Amino acid sequence: MNFLRGVMGGQSAGPQHTEAETIQKLCDRVASSTLLDDRRNAVRALKSLSKKYRLEVGIQAMEHLIHVLQTDRSDSEIIGYALDTLYNIISNDEEEEVEENSTRQSEDLGSQFTEIFIKQQENVTLLLSLLEEFDFHVRWPGVKLLTSLLKQLGPQVQQIILVSPMGVSRLMDLLADSREVIRNDGVLLLQALTRNNGAIQKIVAFENAFERLLDIITEEGNSDGGIVVEDCLILLQNLLKNNNSNQNFFKEGSYIQRMKPWFEVGDENSGWSAQKVTNLHLMLQLVRVLVSPNNPPGATSSCQKAMFQCGLLQQLCTILMATGVPADILTETINTVSEVIRGCQVNQDYFASVNAPSNPPRPAIVVLLMSMVNERQPFVLRCAVLYCFQCFLYKNQKGQGEIVSTLLPSTIDATGISVSAGQLLCGGLFSTDSLSNWCAAVALAHALQENATQKEQLLRVQLATSIGNPPVSLLQQCTNILSQGSKIQTRVGLLMLLCTWLSNCPIAVTHFLHNSANVPFLTGQIAENLGEEEQLVQGLCALLLGISIYFNDNSLESYTKEKLKQLIEKRIGKENFIEKLGFISKHEFYSRASQKPQPNFPSPEYMIFDHEFTKLVKELEEIIQKTFKYSTNEEKRQKKNKQTLQNEIQICSHFQVVVRDMDLQLEELKQQISTLKCQNEQLQTAVTQQVSQIQQHKDQYNLLKVQLGKDNQPQGSYNDGSQMNGIQPEEIGRLREEIEELKSNQELQNQLAEKDSLIENLKSSQPSPGANEESSATDSARDSEQIADLKQVIFSA
Repeated sequence: MNFLRGVMGGQSAGPQHTEAETIQKLCDRVASSTLLDDRRNAVRALKSLSKKYRLEVGIQAMEHLIHVLQTDRSDSEIIGYALDTLYNIISNDEEEEVEENSTRQSEDLGSQFTEIFIKQQENVTLLLSLLEEFDFHVRWPGVKLLTSLLKQLGPQVQQIILVSPMGVSRLMDLLADSREVIRNDGVLLLQALTRNNGAIQKIVAFENAFERLLDIITEEGNSDGGIVVEDCLILLQNLLKNNNSNQNFFKEGSYIQRMKPWFEVGDENSGWSAQKVTNLHLMLQLVRVLVSPNNPPGATSSCQKAMFQCGLLQQLCTILMATGVPADILTETINTVSEVIRGCQVNQDYFASVNAPSNPPRPAIVVLLMSMVNERQPFVLRCAVLYCFQCFLYKNQKGQGEIVSTLLPSTIDATGISVSAGQLLCGGLFSTDSLSNWCAAVALAHALQENATQKEQLLRVQLATSIGNPPVSLLQQCTNILSQGSKIQTRVGLLMLLCTWLSNCPIAVTHFLHNSANVPFLTGQIAENLGEEEQLVQGLCALLLGISIYFNDNSLESYTKEKLKQLIEKRIGKENFIEKLGFISKHEFYSRASQKPQPNFPSPEYMIFDHEFTKLVKELEEIIQKTFKYSTNEEKRQKKNKQTLQNEIQICSHFQVVVRDMDLQLEELKQQISTLKCQNEQLQTAVTQQVSQIQQHKDQYNLLKVQLGKDNQPQGSYNDGSQMNGIQPEEIGRLREEIEELKSNQELQNQLAEKDSLIENLKSSQPSPGANEESSATDSARDSEQIADLKQVIFSA
């Protein structure tokens, strides 16, 4: 604590000498007094001094107060005083009396004391254990102290709680406390605990937090509730925002259905208090968290369907068409409905059927578009309507067709009594308000997005410019306004519309090139050296001209791909053209628009690029640049290489089929081998079993031989007809015969041995080699006869 002592010594206005001595004496009493009453009174006195002399009490008393928490847990009163004192030392909440220039020093002081307290992780664990005490004088100050620690050094305290056994679970019990002040402060504690920590968010969610928080919101009166509802909604946002696991758990737990009563706002005379506006704003934001375009598509789609099935979307549309709704709530409701229907066909179809309560009824889309092209409406509201229209058309070819059809001659209401969406868009496209021009152009471009059919249909639209003059096509009217030198915002909007219209549509390119004035206008715009403000327009003109080349089907002899390239090289220069094309993606507003679909701009001047258009630029910019990088011969070579590559691809495809067939055959053979292996294993098992059985029989046979040998002894007492060791008498008789036969063979063997001995004796008694040969022959003949006789006896036996 030396650095804190330095801060204390450096203060210009420190406590009087007597107060410092008092604090020291009180600390001594807390540390050394043996009587609980004395320690309690000393801690109470430190509490009273801790707000005014925060630094001094913190330096001298913190260690003693922590010791009190450890040793005096049996006395709730002294524990409560110690917790309150620590809260006063660490917290920065009581700063009304502090001068403005010392606020930063006070905040640093709180973080420094917090760092000292959590340096020993056991202190936080001790505080968590104290929160299990039901006593109000312990639990409430404990909740406030832990909340203050989290506000000062959130990530470090979060990590300590995360590794503490049952740390988060203990804190969840606060939501079930019957005392509202503890429950409400428990919500604030969980807010600080779950901020920017996905692991803790998941634990809190699976500890039944959603159920408890929704119960509290219902008990407090939903949107009509007080600040407690606001705190619960902020905590729910912490748990769900950017946390796909918790979002899925929220949906699977059927908690989306419980959100519907939030938006039953009653009649227009019920009043809109500031707290109700805040609550409803947070509720709408919570719905948007679940269906945000940044979420995984599958998760967003399932939440969108659930919101339609439970009637939540219908309830939001009711607020959308209601009267007397505050402007900021109406704007946020439009944004919320936008994301609930975005890319979901069922929800988009329902939204198309919603009518405003007017006489005669008008579609909600028409009413919203009227606000978008009305320059008297707030800017944020007009942006929200544009976003809603974009989301309605996103991946909705049916809706795109319905919007374009309102512009076609056969569907226009000749009486002029009812106005259509297409008429409103055309009116906004050609009004004197540049913001209306931009919004209408972008909205119409979304009606053509990735829809070649509607791009061709829109070519049929004819406009009556003035009485007596023949009608002109919508495409030509856009280029006419573009050439009149209107505001940059208007020109950017029209160029984005034309680029979207002509991309992937050769027929539209042909119609555009058919007007002989269009190409000279574009080349003239690109070739000029204009200021920075006009560079964006030059880049968009280059993109439009590049699209006219890349998607050109060469149906116009005067404007084929090759002739347009030659024209650009002659009047602009290939390098200059590519440089101008690069101005688009290098613009500062381009990256801002590419980040998210919602057109969210701080002011009208920033409304330049559309999100979907930035995708188109990213897709086409490189393609167009490559188109201009190659000469004619290079293009031919590229085409030849491309053809060669296609041939190689076909050959590869053929071999792939062959390899696939061989793989199938190989797989069949593998299956056959596997089957044979199984059969072989079964046979091997059977053979092993049979060998085992044979061995068992041999063992039984040997055993019986031994036992039957004993039966032949005179002392044998077994009966011939009896069963022995489970062997039948017939088998015993047979074995006995075999034994008798073996015995007789043994006797013969003995006789044979005797005869062999006799033969050897006879051989040894033969005369010497010099004896009479006749005598030898006679003896040999006699010996041979005797040997033959012996063998005959042996074999006959």
